[in-house]
Amino acid sequence: MSDLRTRFEAAFMPNYGVPPVALARGEGCRVWDTAGREYLDLIAGIAVSSLGHGHPALVEAVSAQAAALAHTSNLFLNEPEVLLAERLRELLGGDGRVFLANSGTEANECALKLAIKYGKQNGRSYFVAAENGFHGRSLGALSLTGKASIREPFGPFAIDVRFVPYGDAGALKASVDEDCAAVFLEPTQGEAGVVPPPDGYFTAAREICDAAGALFVADEIQSAIGRTGTWFAFEHENARPDVITLAKGLGGGLPVGACVAFGPHGDLFAKGDHGSTFGGNPVAAAAALAVLATIEKDGLLAHAVSVGEALASGLAAIEHPLLAGVRGRGLWRAAVLTGPHAAAVEAAARDAGFLINALQPDALRIAPPLVLTAGQARSFTDAFPSILDAASPGQEG
Repeated sequence: MSDLRTRFEAAFMPNYGVPPVALARGEGCRVWDTAGREYLDLIAGIAVSSLGHGHPALVEAVSAQAAALAHTSNLFLNEPEVLLAERLRELLGGDGRVFLANSGTEANECALKLAIKYGKQNGRSYFVAAENGFHGRSLGALSLTGKASIREPFGPFAIDVRFVPYGDAGALKASVDEDCAAVFLEPTQGEAGVVPPPDGYFTAAREICDAAGALFVADEIQSAIGRTGTWFAFEHENARPDVITLAKGLGGGLPVGACVAFGPHGDLFAKGDHGSTFGGNPVAAAAALAVLATIEKDGLLAHAVSVGEALASGLAAIEHPLLAGVRGRGLWRAAVLTGPHAAAVEAAARDAGFLINALQPDALRIAPPLVLTAGQARSFTDAFPSILDAASPGQEG
């Protein structure tokens, strides 16, 4: 492990630092590091590994497609990409037009280009996004990202983006007028700490955009594909956007993203307006089809609700000086701390055999595979008080 860390540090740019664990293999919700130590994976590759590790349906789909045809580019058709686009359209109501990409950032770049074109066609010049929101790190997606520490070092940006407090419908309404091209929002802010808005916020955003004629773009990169117990998080308020972006859990571990635009907005692009060499890759599309089929066949939407509630209830029942509460929905939760202890708690959890993510100084992300069992969730909540004890000030090390 130490040798691999040294080699990593020498070979890679220093933007990630050096990760603390080198993983070698996984099975279901369990992973093993290069030293053979076992962990319960409660991160799932940042809400990506929907079916866990080594799921037979995913292995079979990827292996068979790679053996048949691994790549075509957009110069040729392949059936898996068409099947995936058709399935996404079906899940989203039938009137969407799909662009397939390789990541969430790329999906958001597509959505932004659609919104720019919509704005130019209709004399609309600016965009609205949320403070502390996260939409990606390419220059277009970063221009919409409301986290100053990662945005400002790479400005200025080519478009006018106005940021409003997340969850404040009044502030959103005051910022959206007939000159606004589009509003970009997450149904729950993921990288900000799994921060949900007040009930009704997405419905209000839909109504505000309708009244002003602005596009409503939902970034569901982290929230979709069963993560919150529905296919898409906007379904909790029945507030379908004009454009939705998807990635992470869609591929179950294979890189795939999608931008879906509804009604006339699906026809905004003309031939040549956008493209991707790897977008619609048949192996990635086969993986996504296997993920969607397995979620439906195995009832994983309802499972995410029930196990997610058990996980949240178990955490909420813990009384500890470091734990302030739990927030989120389905199998997308944050354990909220009383102070900046997240890094210490993450390390203590790792020592105890659990992988969680300190995504904010006072918040830990818990986004396990959708196949997490109630027993596995309970093993974590049973162990969490002792993990918090180990992370308490004065106890580290």
